[in-house]
Amino acid sequence: MAQPAWQDPEPLALGTAPVPEYGSGSLADLLPTLAAGLEVPGFTAAIPELTPARRNCVFLIDGLGWEQIKAHPDEAPFLHSLLPTSRGGTGRPLTAGFPSTTATSLASVGTGLPPGEHGLPGYTARNPQTGELMNQLRWKPWTEPKAWQPHPTVFQLADAVGVHTAQVSAPMFEQTPLTKIALSGGSFLGRLSGEDRMDVAAQRLAAGDRSLVYTYYSEVDGKGHRFGTDSDAWRGQLMYVDGLARRLAEQLPPRSALYITADHGMIDIPFDEQSRIDFDEDWELSAGVALLGGEGRARHVYAVPGAQADVLAVWREVLGEQFWIASRDEAIAAGWFGPTVDERVYGRIGDVVAAAHDDVIITASVNEPHESAMAGVHGSLTPVEQLVPLLEVRS
Repeated sequence: MAQPAWQDPEPLALGTAPVPEYGSGSLADLLPTLAAGLEVPGFTAAIPELTPARRNCVFLIDGLGWEQIKAHPDEAPFLHSLLPTSRGGTGRPLTAGFPSTTATSLASVGTGLPPGEHGLPGYTARNPQTGELMNQLRWKPWTEPKAWQPHPTVFQLADAVGVHTAQVSAPMFEQTPLTKIALSGGSFLGRLSGEDRMDVAAQRLAAGDRSLVYTYYSEVDGKGHRFGTDSDAWRGQLMYVDGLARRLAEQLPPRSALYITADHGMIDIPFDEQSRIDFDEDWELSAGVALLGGEGRARHVYAVPGAQADVLAVWREVLGEQFWIASRDEAIAAGWFGPTVDERVYGRIGDVVAAAHDDVIITASVNEPHESAMAGVHGSLTPVEQLVPLLEVRS
């Protein structure tokens, strides 16, 4: 029945938000499944579709979601040809987890835990001990890494029982706190060129009878943020990384499985006032808000003491048709951050959590000028951001 024109529209029901497949088909389930196949104690195969291999390589392409590969068969013929192999030959994607952003996803990959347990619940999040916003990608302001994320990585646990373990990435990532708490364990091998990374990853894969190797490429995401996924610059990066994936696949040693995945997808948002809502210029949205965290499509909103209910009501009234708007407890109960949220993580989540449904973002032109100028963005629960490939090549 059509809604009468004079009635206010109803906000999006939280039950309509797609929840990541934690425990059976999310990024956090990948390494535990591979570790189980390598007979690392304490792990079980969370993704039942995968067949164990003695040598496992994960190639993570930052920002290259499932929908982007599907939409670009000409620019990515090799990756596109592998779509039917995804998730153990089912032709299905994984889900990134919420929010669908790099720091959160890489922590999920490396620790094998959902965000509510590893404790990196967004691009920026409040540190309950200091009251400051912490950028979890750039690790600013400085926070003791092991206090922030105390769990061991899957790489560390695998290395400890004799699995040949290595990460092959850009040299600049070797000493970053995010690498230390999410991806450390075994050897780190820094290589500048993508081709060198593929060659070294294949070599390290062959170096052990049981191997777990991770390699990474970032510039698909970089060009998407700057120019959008409809740009020639982005397409050029897609063509380049398609060649890298083929190069690695052609060098696999015997008894190997290569898994090509991503940390999130990406969506282009138009540069107009309807699509980009500026928090720093909106007195209604900013009333009662002490800190604005997260990113444009996945916001953590931290209210001044006593204003939580009012902020939730206003955000739901103003944005509820375009965003799923939840209180902290509602988002946790809905499973957005995983089945459980550790006590140390609870206060890092916003009093209000806003996840974009429509093609819209909440910018902050004064406090986040760089992020507000991005053409391509991500973070929310929509398929274009949330779905990631798990393409497979075996030797």
